[in-house]
Amino acid sequence: MKHIKKYLLMLLLILSAIPGFAEKKSIDMKEILWGHIKDSYEWHVTNIGKTPIVFHLPIIVKSSTGWHVFCSSEFSEEPDALGNRPGPYGLYIKSAKDEKYPSKIVEKVGNDEIRPLDLSITKTVCVLFIDAFILLLCVLIPARWCRKHKVDDAAPSGFVGLMHMFIMSVYDDVIKPVMGDEADKYAPYLLTCFFFIFTANIMGIVPFPPGGGNLTGNIACTCFFGVATFLVTNLTGTRDYWKEIFWGDVPTWLKVPVPLMPVIELFGIFTKPLALIIRLFANMMAGHAIALAFAGMIFIMFHLTTSDVVNNVAGSGMSVISVSLSIFMMLLEILVSYIQALVFTMLSAVFISQAHVKEHE
Repeated sequence: MKHIKKYLLMLLLILSAIPGFAEKKSIDMKEILWGHIKDSYEWHVTNIGKTPIVFHLPIIVKSSTGWHVFCSSEFSEEPDALGNRPGPYGLYIKSAKDEKYPSKIVEKVGNDEIRPLDLSITKTVCVLFIDAFILLLCVLIPARWCRKHKVDDAAPSGFVGLMHMFIMSVYDDVIKPVMGDEADKYAPYLLTCFFFIFTANIMGIVPFPPGGGNLTGNIACTCFFGVATFLVTNLTGTRDYWKEIFWGDVPTWLKVPVPLMPVIELFGIFTKPLALIIRLFANMMAGHAIALAFAGMIFIMFHLTTSDVVNNVAGSGMSVISVSLSIFMMLLEILVSYIQALVFTMLSAVFISQAHVKEHE
């Protein structure tokens, strides 16, 4: 314990002696947080000194003058007087503070600003492709082993054995108990949901490319999975499922002349996928925001007062606490990544199973 205190004291003294830490800058934590969570046309990795390390992504738009394909590096790094970043073909990226089109590509036609048809490969889309490629490798490599071996062969080892164990764990413990005899029919969809969400969650924790993209913290991604479950649930629903919604086994006065129960049941069809969407989005976005907030506390403490000595001591002390809390949050995020993928898969299986109502005896 004495050695730990001594090393911490030395760390505080060293950090407080570095004059660069006392440089006065305004810290915009809101911009830092949303800059990581929001989508963008380039992938900012880090800064080395004053030089930003950025991956520029393809821009594909159809404006009033036709189709244009170019690199996002053609947009100016320095914003103009209005906070916009001008680019080629009369296009520009609006300021992040704009209320109508924040950080979006627009063009000016006459006196109006309009959004062109934007099919650009943004950061979120790029992360989506990377995660899909990783998922394909995780599925196709074990599938190739299965094609080359018989059922009574020895169990695989290494990565293939890990994936076999993982897949069978989700199937036997989640899908099979809920779906019963229909497990084999819906297992491909449910396993795809689980492993894609889990892969996206884990890759979002990795702090450097190809990780670092908060895919499941983007509501467009979680909305797609929620809509997919909604369609599978209701398009495969049985006749008795729809009968219980519009003409359930309740007193007649609850159905006519005022259709109270049918309206409530119909409303419940949409709240189920909405719960899936919001739960996954909120949990994954909140984890990233909390981890970034812990890291941002370091810079806030270094600019706490007008005294450099007080700032350096406070910032150095907070550095130890913030780094410890950030590491704890990252470890917790690994567990949350698995739990959220499992919960989404389990609830999707429950909703699909509930739509397959058998005729009552």
